[in-house]
Amino acid sequence: MKTFLLSVLFLFSISLAQSQVKKLGEGQNPGTGNLSQLEWLIGYWTGEGFGGQCEEVWMPEIDGNMIGTFRFWSEERLIFTEFMNLVQEGNTFSMKLKHFNPDLSGWEANEEWTVFKLIEVGENSVWFDGLTMIHSDNEIKLYLAMTENGVETIEELTYQRGSL
Repeated sequence: MKTFLLSVLFLFSISLAQSQVKKLGEGQNPGTGNLSQLEWLIGYWTGEGFGGQCEEVWMPEIDGNMIGTFRFWSEERLIFTEFMNLVQEGNTFSMKLKHFNPDLSGWEANEEWTVFKLIEVGENSVWFDGLTMIHSDNEIKLYLAMTENGVETIEELTYQRGSL
């Protein structure tokens, strides 16, 4: 019985996480929004995800760009970093990012970015194609759809507002 209950709880947590991620349908236009709606994101955030420690720093928007950095480490070893740019594009915005190894070699080619197009933005949330950020009090829950070997999983990261 205990194994059954644990299985049910596990499946419930997976379906809950999956419901937190949205996808743009084929031919669907991005949502509308303005970077000023993401002022709650500005600052230093630290937490857990990917089986290790994570942190993000977001700066205020200037000239239609809101810049952020991310780093992930496990067992006191830096695994990778990201340079992120939320870019206003007319009446929508997207998140563009590049990944880097500890030696600063990039994952994406020089002219390529990983791009998350906006689906919708709320008072304390933003939904991109495959990436969701939900803010409450001094916490952010981030849900990221990842596909590896043809299998999609949802990674959940939980951040607390920190101070530098």
